[in-house]
Amino acid sequence: MTSNETAAAGRRPDTVRTTSRDVARAAGVSQAAVSLVLGDKWRGRVSPAKAEAVRTAARELGYRPNLAARSLRMGRTRTVLLVVPALTTEFFARVYTGAARVAADHGFGMVLYPSPEGIGPARDPFDSAAATLDGVIASSMAAEALTALRDADLPLVMLDADPGDDRAGATVNLDIADGVRQLTTHLTALGHRRVTHLAADVDSWTFALRARAVAEALEGVPGARLRRQPAALAVDAGLHAAHAALTAPGPRPTALLCDDDIIAAGACKAARRLGLRIPEDVSVTGFDDLALAVAVEPELTTVRLPAEEFGEAGMRALMSVLDGRPAQVPTLPVELVTRGSTAPPADTPDNAARPGGQ
Repeated sequence: MTSNETAAAGRRPDTVRTTSRDVARAAGVSQAAVSLVLGDKWRGRVSPAKAEAVRTAARELGYRPNLAARSLRMGRTRTVLLVVPALTTEFFARVYTGAARVAADHGFGMVLYPSPEGIGPARDPFDSAAATLDGVIASSMAAEALTALRDADLPLVMLDADPGDDRAGATVNLDIADGVRQLTTHLTALGHRRVTHLAADVDSWTFALRARAVAEALEGVPGARLRRQPAALAVDAGLHAAHAALTAPGPRPTALLCDDDIIAAGACKAARRLGLRIPEDVSVTGFDDLALAVAVEPELTTVRLPAEEFGEAGMRALMSVLDGRPAQVPTLPVELVTRGSTAPPADTPDNAARPGGQ
């Protein structure tokens, strides 16, 4: 055994630094290929299969490039900021997971910053954002939290935002309007015509889009009557909004279309407290497909949003902006998930044996 081997053998495993040569060997590529892939310069020079092999090897080996040297060389801090409405929301936790995965693949660190109370301006978390950050990803729901960062003139990618917003270098969206159309079509196909939209009482592009999509989807349906009941993004708020909708003068709605699974959970509680059965007396739908959607009984019909893929797409777009390349700004598809909380209304021939409905 050589002196170098002896020294290596005597070191604890967690003190042995993985090198780019180790990654290259594990992936079966050259060190140059590793540098290209981890520096996101591989397109047209390394095959997609080899690029994925490099990223996988780097993750499995725990490889971390020398960020200090690279930062000096490139004039970057290799740190980006993700601004979200709240840390307690499962959806944004999953967005963070996806974004952090792509950031790590590119050798970037990521700081997560919530807007206080989910909306409104937030204090700049840094003494000088321009000196400590390379770029920002922000949800449209937390757009006002960017007020203190605007003077820094940092590259910005917006998530779930108006594509015409000129503040952003790129905008990545989910196909929210299509999700709302799928839900509305599902309800009308079951026979529902009296629908109340429990609309999130949040001033943001995404919820304004949902309100328009519901109205447009019901516009051409004969006999359809749409009401709107605002609700904050909370179970109790959903409960109170649903109670108001279900006890309002006139014919009771046969379906409650909710902007969020959390509001829908409150709506389910309200229906039960009024002695109504779901879905026999009233159908309830959610949006997001959070874990909560299968925790209630019956389980919620909802729209599944690919949150992790959303975060990944946002981070890839920011990496492109930082490299001066055109950013891919996809609109990610969403999926209707039909569960037990929806059925034909009680006053239709398909549901004649079910009591309820007025």
